[in-house]
Amino acid sequence: MAERETPPSERYPPIASYALLGDGHSAALVSMAGSIDWCCFHRFDARPVFGRILDWDRGGYFRLAPAEMSRVSRRYEPDTNVLETRFQAKTGRLKLTDCLAVRPDADTSRRMPPHPYHQLIRLLECEEGEVEVDLEFHPRFDYGLTTPRLEMRGSATAVVYGGADALVLHSELEIDQTEICGCDGRSVLRAGDSAAVTVEYFLPHRIEQAGADRQAVLGRLEETRAFWRDWAGRSTYEGEHRDAVVRSALVLKALTNAPTGAIVAAPTTSLPEEIGGVRNWDYRYSWLRDSALDVYALFSLGYTDEANDFMAWVKRTTAGRADDLQIMYGVGGERLLHEVLLVDLEGYRGSKPVRIGNAAFTQFQPDIYGELLDTTWLYHRNGGEIDVVFWEFCRGVVDAVERRWQDPDHGIWEIRDEPRHFTHSKVMAWVAVHRAIKLARALDLPGDIARWVRLRDEMRRRILREGVDPETGAFVQSFGSSALDASNLLVPLVRFLPADDPRVRATMERTAKELTHDGLVMRYRADDGLPGGEGAFVICSFWLVDNLAQAGEAERARELFDRLCGFANDVGLLAEQIDPSTGEQLGNFPQAFSHVGLIGAAINLERGAG
Repeated sequence: MAERETPPSERYPPIASYALLGDGHSAALVSMAGSIDWCCFHRFDARPVFGRILDWDRGGYFRLAPAEMSRVSRRYEPDTNVLETRFQAKTGRLKLTDCLAVRPDADTSRRMPPHPYHQLIRLLECEEGEVEVDLEFHPRFDYGLTTPRLEMRGSATAVVYGGADALVLHSELEIDQTEICGCDGRSVLRAGDSAAVTVEYFLPHRIEQAGADRQAVLGRLEETRAFWRDWAGRSTYEGEHRDAVVRSALVLKALTNAPTGAIVAAPTTSLPEEIGGVRNWDYRYSWLRDSALDVYALFSLGYTDEANDFMAWVKRTTAGRADDLQIMYGVGGERLLHEVLLVDLEGYRGSKPVRIGNAAFTQFQPDIYGELLDTTWLYHRNGGEIDVVFWEFCRGVVDAVERRWQDPDHGIWEIRDEPRHFTHSKVMAWVAVHRAIKLARALDLPGDIARWVRLRDEMRRRILREGVDPETGAFVQSFGSSALDASNLLVPLVRFLPADDPRVRATMERTAKELTHDGLVMRYRADDGLPGGEGAFVICSFWLVDNLAQAGEAERARELFDRLCGFANDVGLLAEQIDPSTGEQLGNFPQAFSHVGLIGAAINLERGAG
């Protein structure tokens, strides 16, 4: 009888089984099996060197683990992004410590320097008994579409070439070349033994700079620990949810591009919103709509330098005409993010297509006007300077709102369907004008305030006339529709209406009743032009926590908050979505938006308690 082929659903670990490694430049995902199945060196949106999370056979991986799998437990070392995994085998116990090394001259009062080590450190230590250890090193470049060439240099070093990329593996474990592009080894570690294994990224013509000094490696590991502990120690949050809040802040820091200050939405591409579905997007970019919430979270936790760095990136990136404003950019400010389908890849658990780039960068979404000026207002409130040049740009944004706020758009959820008059988009366009008025008055800046006030009031009247369901008094997804949309939970959070307004209350209660599945909030239930479905949206569920807290529903808010935190994986990480039927995490991982939502909800709960 022919051997049954293992289906994709059985080969891929759950998304939540991964942990994030980051250094402010690179990102990697490590599974509970000790396998690095995703890693992009030197930039979040670079081509991965390990990528089997998107194609199990072709993507490449780097595994360190006992030869016979055993019980596994893991954690981040407290207040760090250094991962500690313990394997309890029949014959002994093994500890694996993983990190992306941070340079020793990194200044914790600012961002990390622009030239990191680009080094992955993996340290194995046998804590008791003896354990046979397997090393499997099988890199692939260009999303697994390029097979690199591996050369052994002695018994402990392997150099891998693949086009514009090169890797150097240094191993204190035994390794032998087993294929043109990979090597393996099996070693025995006994109690008290340790072995360091490192992978460094280089340009192919610069690999002679590679080094393998053990003490240097151990020193870099210790320096990395110290950096993260110092940074986490700067948080001013001391509430009851400190562990979850600091972990979320550490995620944001790990997803911050150190040279520019931009924060990516997630370190991955094409992890599906529905297993086997087509809603697979590249999130390794920075969205302006995330900016207000990111900056709010960072300022709220006392990370003023990071928030100011992000604002500096916003200023640089959005420079030019307001009409040229995009919803998203590359971490260096890149504007052209053309979407490409990698049709030869299997996709996570057969979820096709795999996408790189994101075609949504061309969409019209007027909510970004509000997010930009809301961020600017928050920046000013926290001591930031609004210079003449940037203020002229802000005035141009108000002019763009005046010209375009009545146009249909693709909305906050970037639907791939015909544009509509999304209520949330109109509210955020109102926010843009409202915040510009406040800035002009607070700083005595030039502007036609009387005209802006008339525009703001006209926008408000139309939103309340056409964006509210006359029967239930709740905000609807788009003008002329009766459908709900969780984005309208932002109405009180952006101060369009107070939390005690009956329309806000009606929106909150209808959302809780009609847009939830087992208590978790779905974005919407209306058609969006794409086949298939998706999970409950994590940040929308946290927005419901915010609404409940502001409405005085403390018990309901805390119950939902605790439940949402319970969906985080064993090391406290959250994806974009949750399957409410199974509790499985879905979408790109970990998601900055989800962790920003957690931080905001924790702060709102504290305020409600006060």
